[in-house]
Amino acid sequence: MSMNLLNIARTGVLASQSQLAVTSNNIANANTQGYHRQVAEQSSLESQRAGSEFYGAGTYISDVKRIYNDYAARELRIGQTSVSEAQTTHTKMSGLDQIFSQIGKAVPQGLNDFFASLNSLSDLPDDIGMRGNVLGSAGQLATSLNQMQSHLDGQKKQTNDQISGITDRINEISKELGNVNQELMKSQGEDAQLLDKQDALIQELSQYSEVNVIPLDTGAKSVMLGGAVMLVSGEVSMSIGTTPGDPFGDESQITASIGTHSQVIDGSKLGGQLGALFEFRDDTLVKAQQELGQLSLGVADAFNKAQKEGFDLNGEVGKDIFKDINDPTMSVGRVGAFSSNGGNAALRVNIDDSGLLSGNSYELSYTAPATYELKDTLTGNITPLTLNGTQLDGAGGFTIHIDSGAFADGDTFEVRPAAGAAAGISVVMTDPKGIAAAAPKITPDAANSGNTEIEMVSIDNRGAAGFPITGSELTFEINTAANTFEVFDATGTSLGAPAAFVPPSISAYGFTFDVTSTAAATDRFTFDLSFAPGDNTNSVAMSKLSEAKLMNGGTSTLTDVYEGTKLSVGGKTKAAEVAVGSAEAVYSQAYTRVQSESGVNIDEEAANLLRFQQAYQASARIMTTASEIFDTLFSSTR
Repeated sequence: MSMNLLNIARTGVLASQSQLAVTSNNIANANTQGYHRQVAEQSSLESQRAGSEFYGAGTYISDVKRIYNDYAARELRIGQTSVSEAQTTHTKMSGLDQIFSQIGKAVPQGLNDFFASLNSLSDLPDDIGMRGNVLGSAGQLATSLNQMQSHLDGQKKQTNDQISGITDRINEISKELGNVNQELMKSQGEDAQLLDKQDALIQELSQYSEVNVIPLDTGAKSVMLGGAVMLVSGEVSMSIGTTPGDPFGDESQITASIGTHSQVIDGSKLGGQLGALFEFRDDTLVKAQQELGQLSLGVADAFNKAQKEGFDLNGEVGKDIFKDINDPTMSVGRVGAFSSNGGNAALRVNIDDSGLLSGNSYELSYTAPATYELKDTLTGNITPLTLNGTQLDGAGGFTIHIDSGAFADGDTFEVRPAAGAAAGISVVMTDPKGIAAAAPKITPDAANSGNTEIEMVSIDNRGAAGFPITGSELTFEINTAANTFEVFDATGTSLGAPAAFVPPSISAYGFTFDVTSTAAATDRFTFDLSFAPGDNTNSVAMSKLSEAKLMNGGTSTLTDVYEGTKLSVGGKTKAAEVAVGSAEAVYSQAYTRVQSESGVNIDEEAANLLRFQQAYQASARIMTTASEIFDTLFSSTR
């Protein structure tokens, strides 16, 4: 019986020693990130029969259990993904908001200064100094648009770099998880330290993307990103990477690789930091760039057109102040072909009327034999286009030209009419005398159909016989059905039989103008091309463009376009701030739940330490008692 006492005491001492070791390990790792509390579960040894009774034989540690709640861990991963996504969105939006609020304030200020210089010129239209101020303020406006575009490009590059950095880290985690899974398979998933490391890696992964975890019987776990991309399958690790965007190379995309096979992943659907970065870049940043380009096109188009409606200080028809909106350096990047296209059509986009642009992107699709459709990627509206020769007509404010090659069935292109404009805008006028402050007097007849419009092209010879001036005006009667014109003097007398012209230009009596028509008609226009250096008619008209609703189909001023973008960015920033608060509250709740179950409570562990210490001491006392009994027994037999 005394031998049983020693065995019982020995098992008690060993059990208490194990419990003390587990508790001590818990206390030591109380502040270790990702550590899960462990518990040594104690059980009784099988009892032994002695005579007619059964006596206990001691105790043992049946299991060292890792406290883990799979449901709580899953909720924590979901909360981590949401809070990381919200925080990343808020960080990116705050940075963009600062650019528009601080650096970007130079754009509306540049517009205001430009219009102020035009107002000053209207007071002294023949002053060279005032004219120089107009060109200087125009240059400052163009520079502010260039700089703003440069900062937005910097944001795009930074975002691409962040995406690349995250994919590199995901690949590192993938390899580590594969190695951990392999080790866990050897222990059948019983190594608590490896399980903690596995969960810590998965928890970190959930910052970068939505994560789906599939437990395996071997103790390993398979991991999927975004519910669609297998990253780790048992001990096998896959990899992801970044490649140039399609169709625009500066907008990198994610690919998943398994062996030699790779597929493109929609980054915006991954969630987490990656999803936030893709959504910010594709839905907010690109849109802001488009709208800045739209403003740049509006500025250049409006003032270049205004120049053509006036006379410069030399009495010539005004030339462009800003670079032509369809100059190759302004039109670069307006259309991109998807790599999956079977055809080899090379397309170019020309802006016809910047006022009709919306700042949106479009998807052009071709279906054989002759169906061309343009889909607004924001609204989803589809517009059928008509092929006229080598150009596609029907889009709002722009035409698509086929420079070479041919379409194949199913070909798609992304069209961004305003791309490149903010980077390319510049002042091309160098001579202050070129500002067209004066204006000709071209009066349409009250009975005109409204189908015909004219635009001055050039003054060829002010000394030409019959050149129209005040008191000697000329009236042109233009037949756009027969492409003929007849000229009448100030008394209404015809100066000759109707003459043919080749559209769109008519040259006669020392000047040239273009004719455009929406339908055949016979309309009359009276010309008075007198010129005086003190005439400010056109400069006044240009200064009034500050209040004219030139943009978005006649609903917005030039300033409205920029302020609309700024307000949109500010609104998204505020929404992102609210989303961060909500996401952090959900994450905090999930984290608290995990900690309440799996975290180390120092007070509780200290109490356990004292309890197990007392149990150890008690078991040791049993051993002492058993020893004393033996000594007594041996002494009695001497």
